[in-house]
Amino acid sequence: MGDTPATRFRDAMSKAFTREDDDAPEAESNRWGRPRVPPGIRNLVTPDGMRSWQQELERLTGAVGSVASETPGDPRGLDRVRELQAYLRSAVPTPPPPAGDDRIRFGAVVSTRDPDGNEVRYRIVGVDEVDLDRDWVSWLSPVAKTLLQKRVGDRVRLRVPGGETLLTIVGVEYPC
Repeated sequence: MGDTPATRFRDAMSKAFTREDDDAPEAESNRWGRPRVPPGIRNLVTPDGMRSWQQELERLTGAVGSVASETPGDPRGLDRVRELQAYLRSAVPTPPPPAGDDRIRFGAVVSTRDPDGNEVRYRIVGVDEVDLDRDWVSWLSPVAKTLLQKRVGDRVRLRVPGGETLLTIVGVEYPC
């Protein structure tokens, strides 16, 4: 693919969690090294993210509430249970917007096209749901902030290493 705005942006996705302003509150990190929401900000989560965590917690704890682990005595199973419990305690499930709302909102899968014709789909998710390998970005990240409230057909400027790129929004959908 070479050095295109899309590849430069993808290479810089790890910057999605850096603070844009030194006066902004420091985001808390949990012991697993994942970023947390800044103090005073709701911990939004998609409905399918919430379901996934609940199902994983149920699988790990089993029917009687004891921690199941692939390896007996493995503390990683207990650590994961605690991590999931923390996610679920702080999570604010946020459903998709009502039908007919054509603005990009939390939970959207947004298809974009750069000036070279490369298409990238981003899913705007909660901080604890981020998966950069799948292009799932936090609603607090610079790319999400650039896309939120926009509509299909809008063109947005996104800062990338080496400058800016212009993205055209070509599609928006909301998974269940």
